[in-house]
Amino acid sequence: MAMPAAEIETLIRGAIPDAQVTITDLAGDGDHYAAHVVSASFAGKTRVAQHKAVYEALGGRMGGVLHALQLTTAVPS
Repeated sequence: MAMPAAEIETLIRGAIPDAQVTITDLAGDGDHYAAHVVSASFAGKTRVAQHKAVYEALGGRMGGVLHALQLTTAVPS
């Protein structure tokens, strides 16, 4: 079962309220996405910690209902 891009965005924004989130469906199948997440809350955190925050926002859906997510994170410029 595929996960809609809007649901991914909603989950991320729910956990990281100031996040600017861009979701791209990479394969058109609802299973392979790229997410670009920008948040001031990432300031001072390592890239690994930033990614961990996003994966935690997804509540364990990675590898299940959400098959693949290419993730990039950043702090607002």
